[in-house]
Amino acid sequence: MSSSDQQHPYGQESGHGQEPQSYGQQAAPYDPYDPDGQAFQDSGATQTWEGQTWDTQYQPAVRPAQRRPQYQQPPYDQQQYDQQYGQQQYEQPYPGRPAQPQQPVAAAADARPAPQGASGSYPLPPEVPPVAVAEAAQAGVAPDTATGADTSGYSAPTTLGNSRVTDAQRARAEGRSPIIAPGMQPAAITAGLGLLLALGAALGQYALFVPLVLLQAVTAAGWFRLNGMWPARQGIALAFAGGFVADAALLVAGRDNAPAAILGTLGIWVLLTVVLQLRSHAGADERMYGLMATVASAALAILAAGHLAAAPDAVTVGGAAVAIAVLARALPLPGPVSVVVALLAAAGAGVVAGGLTDLGAKGALLGLAAGGCALIGLRVASYDYPSRFVHMTAGVALPLTAAAPAVYLIGRALS
Repeated sequence: MSSSDQQHPYGQESGHGQEPQSYGQQAAPYDPYDPDGQAFQDSGATQTWEGQTWDTQYQPAVRPAQRRPQYQQPPYDQQQYDQQYGQQQYEQPYPGRPAQPQQPVAAAADARPAPQGASGSYPLPPEVPPVAVAEAAQAGVAPDTATGADTSGYSAPTTLGNSRVTDAQRARAEGRSPIIAPGMQPAAITAGLGLLLALGAALGQYALFVPLVLLQAVTAAGWFRLNGMWPARQGIALAFAGGFVADAALLVAGRDNAPAAILGTLGIWVLLTVVLQLRSHAGADERMYGLMATVASAALAILAAGHLAAAPDAVTVGGAAVAIAVLARALPLPGPVSVVVALLAAAGAGVVAGGLTDLGAKGALLGLAAGGCALIGLRVASYDYPSRFVHMTAGVALPLTAAAPAVYLIGRALS
């Protein structure tokens, strides 16, 4: 074998005048993601050239950390990974080729959190020990609370959220008294409505009719809510209609026929309520509850029409006395002291309002009676862990509604 055959084992002719063949036609392109970190090589002998071409002896070493991870990365991390490591593989400096700056890659590497460990994986969050979880399950508390990790005071997160704990629910959970007074805000609304009644009575029957209708509507809704029946649109509408019909009957029949108008309307509405409940498809217990609540609500709304049947001076004194009594009862005083102060304030308001009318000093008795009835209505609205809605309806209307019979009867006796 000649020297030429030894230099070119495949019989290729070599000459300096011949143009060297390209690198891509003679060898397979370099695969940067080859799992062995080696370039593709032919099974035969390695070819050599005499012309200037790429140096095939240089093989960049691929570190294990540069291998493509086997787990699925999030989309944005995968993109940063491809930009960093893919560009690094294809931009390895070769002899005679200047290295390109790596500022964008370095910035991406700084933006991406550094992996922990040689495999490039990220650490998992600390887990609660199984023993702590078992103890927490037996104790009925959350695992974070059992381990002492959560000291913020908040409860465990839920998908439905935590509703706000009302004052009534807190009092029930703590085992406190079921009597919760409405407070100053409902008392202020009651006082304003009482003053409207007193002013309307001084102006005339039709001026009194407007605040009286509002009082009857709030009374009907508040009684149903006080009994835990909400929404009860049919019952509320029926009770309010009874009060409205009683008002209309009083305006037509006059004050002289007030007892017949009020009692006749009450009897008709009780019978109508019974018939409607018999036609209901609900259960027996539910129909009984609905019947009692509707009859009571309609009776209260109809009895509130007593303000329209009473003498105008009596309504003026009674409205003023109820307004002062509920405001005094809402003051932060001990229970017995608060009751005494409220009754004395009602009597004083009766004296003052009686001085502005023809009742004079006799207004003290009417004011005391109206104030006592108002405290009874306020006590009823405070019973059995009432909610804020109960306070703003029954707590507002029941003091004035309960005072209506006393205003009518004592007003007729003193006139």
